[in-house]
Amino acid sequence: MPAKSAVDAFITRWSSASGAERANYQLFLTELCVLLELPGPDPAREDTRDNAYVFERRVVFRHGDGSESFGFIDLYRRGHFVCEAKKVRKNEGKGYDDALLRARGQAEQYARALPAAESRPPFVLVVDVGNLIELYAEFSRSGATYTPYPDPQSHRIRLIDLADEAVRERLRAIWLDPASLDPSRRSAKVTREVAERLAEVARVLEAAGHGAQQVAAFLSRCLFSMFAEDVGLLPKRAFVDLLESLKGNPAQFVPLVGELWRAMDRGEFS
Repeated sequence: MPAKSAVDAFITRWSSASGAERANYQLFLTELCVLLELPGPDPAREDTRDNAYVFERRVVFRHGDGSESFGFIDLYRRGHFVCEAKKVRKNEGKGYDDALLRARGQAEQYARALPAAESRPPFVLVVDVGNLIELYAEFSRSGATYTPYPDPQSHRIRLIDLADEAVRERLRAIWLDPASLDPSRRSAKVTREVAERLAEVARVLEAAGHGAQQVAAFLSRCLFSMFAEDVGLLPKRAFVDLLESLKGNPAQFVPLVGELWRAMDRGEFS
């Protein structure tokens, strides 16, 4: 990853940019790729099928009356993102947000206009040159709406935020492996890991002579107790702290945990 001095120099250089979007956006995005140690865009080719990662990628809009018109994506990386760049005056107030919203709408139109064989990319990027980058995602790539990524509170990356290594890694992933940012994939990975660990615990308990049905019921009660902590039915960490306290005193495990579960079952005080 780039040295802190390189990041600081990039932020300083572009925070003072005041030129028009057309004058600066390609340079800004090119230097951003250099900063993040990413491959730069390729030279454009006459056959658009060859333009998988280019500035000014042409798309065709087909209208209901049979006519056609053309548009140009500021920066396109096939299977990764459509990027629409603007240079918006920061003092426009509500007009600032409206300008970014229009840029987002334009980028989504470009994504929908891409050839079906290429499919829609998972990300739409809106760049206010020298100020911020907005991220929108649609991982199903089925035509659904692009939504703020990772959430509406943190989908805007300000220029100064590039000092955060986690932010830079997020941008690198969009360029290199956007599917790795899909929350459903991360959830599936966590679910698999938890299932593997529970299976190992179950095997140990069954090997100690406990029946499979008894082990399954025990683990289910443990999981429910942890869930009850998370949603506030039990005080935070009440069950987990009880387990921690019993690691050195296993003889007390059955009476103390059993007492807790009986109280939970009957609605009594513990």
